[in-house]
Amino acid sequence: MFPYILLTAGFLFAVGVLGVLIRRNPLVVFMSIELMLNAVNLVLVGYSSYLNSEEGQIFAFMVIVVAAAEVVVGLGLLTRVFRIGRELDVDDLDEMQQ
Repeated sequence: MFPYILLTAGFLFAVGVLGVLIRRNPLVVFMSIELMLNAVNLVLVGYSSYLNSEEGQIFAFMVIVVAAAEVVVGLGLLTRVFRIGRELDVDDLDEMQQ
């Protein structure tokens, strides 16, 4: 059962990396980063279950907290850019000037 968890997490992480590298929409990039963080959480919880330890679950909880903070900051920035009226393209968002 454990190798299937690692294969699933690797597939999710690869899809997240492709989403970050290929797409230009910042919302899709944020969702891809979240997908990669969830793949890491899956590996942490899988190893925690395999080793009969709670440390992996504690680290997974910390990753969830960091992901929540990243979402709040990222959506705040995207909302500000959208209110200014600029196009939502990752390559054009290199500076926050009006």
